[in-house]
Amino acid sequence: MSLRQLDLSRQGERFDVYLDFLTQAAGHADRVIPIENYTKGLLLPIERKSVEPMAAHLAPGRVRQMHQSLHHIVADAAWSDAAVLRQVRNQVLPVMTRKHGLAAWIVDDTGFPKKGTHSVGVARQYCGQLGKQENCRVAVSVSLATEEASIPAAYQLYLPEAWASDKKRCKQAGVPKEISFQTKPDIALAQIRSLVNEDVPRGVVLADAAYGDDSGFREGLISLELCYAVGIKSATTLWPPGIGPLPPRPKGKTGRPPRLLQRDKTHQPLSAKELALCLSAIDLRIVSWREGTRGVMRSRFAALRVRPAHRDYWRKEPHPEHWLLIEWPKRKRNQPNTGFRIYPHRSHCPSASPPPNYAGASSATTKNSSRNLAWDISRAGTGADFTIMQRCRLQPTASW
Repeated sequence: MSLRQLDLSRQGERFDVYLDFLTQAAGHADRVIPIENYTKGLLLPIERKSVEPMAAHLAPGRVRQMHQSLHHIVADAAWSDAAVLRQVRNQVLPVMTRKHGLAAWIVDDTGFPKKGTHSVGVARQYCGQLGKQENCRVAVSVSLATEEASIPAAYQLYLPEAWASDKKRCKQAGVPKEISFQTKPDIALAQIRSLVNEDVPRGVVLADAAYGDDSGFREGLISLELCYAVGIKSATTLWPPGIGPLPPRPKGKTGRPPRLLQRDKTHQPLSAKELALCLSAIDLRIVSWREGTRGVMRSRFAALRVRPAHRDYWRKEPHPEHWLLIEWPKRKRNQPNTGFRIYPHRSHCPSASPPPNYAGASSATTKNSSRNLAWDISRAGTGADFTIMQRCRLQPTASW
């Protein structure tokens, strides 16, 4: 037997072990073979991975029976997709982290262009694949990533409010009765909470402004004691370094003493964009972070110690301090465009380099891409980029 034949034989054995492990989540013995066939079909070198062409390649002599079997396991069988993802994670993650430890939990959503109106969740909404508003379905995911690989750990279809409120439409499409409307940040936070409860190894939570600008999402991460680096929008209000909300009013002669924080006409927070515009050239540091296709990637950054100001007039204590990391490329000399991130509280600036951002990692996982993960900061706009950091583990440097 040649070395090539031996290698192929070992690959076949490994794949059989993988399928045996995967089908443990089937829930019923009758689902084992259909799940194995469907998994093999997904790996076939064919353009369309729908049930019909897969059935024709898997069983040319009995296409009809194979088609029925595959369609049943995909459309009707009551197996748990979360259980399958858990089985895959339990088998793959130990191998994936042998050389490089787990670095990040990537929160993202992926849009799938779709024509028509009958598929569950289809609506006119932003589609990342197309970069514009289009008819599509969207799935929210959390992926686990190292420097070299990523794996989906949670995956859920987003059901728009127009769908969730239309009970007749949901019933026709087979949406379970217990499914109700959730925002994308709510879905992501529930997924993260489930991973924490399962004691999945922790990493820095990374997310764009669609999630990071949601104060409930950020506060949920803090309550779970997770490190995070997330985007915020330019209009997000922040208290500048060394400034915070006013203390409660003095107690009057009667009644309970006031406990809520205050603002007045002259004491107001600034938007993230206004904070960026207050910077001068000496506040910005040139940082290089990796080799790109056109040479070393570098940009200008500033790090500020700030407090989120979202509705703190209903709070008794100020929000905890965060690091606001601002990127402002030198070529952009006018007003900065929007794009921010957020990192947890610590008394020192995280480091003189930008945080690792695994741009496109979850999308690469979804598309079965073989690209390596990027360490550069993904830009939400063409001007300034900002990040707020909470509970950063990186060490400070003298330059900050």
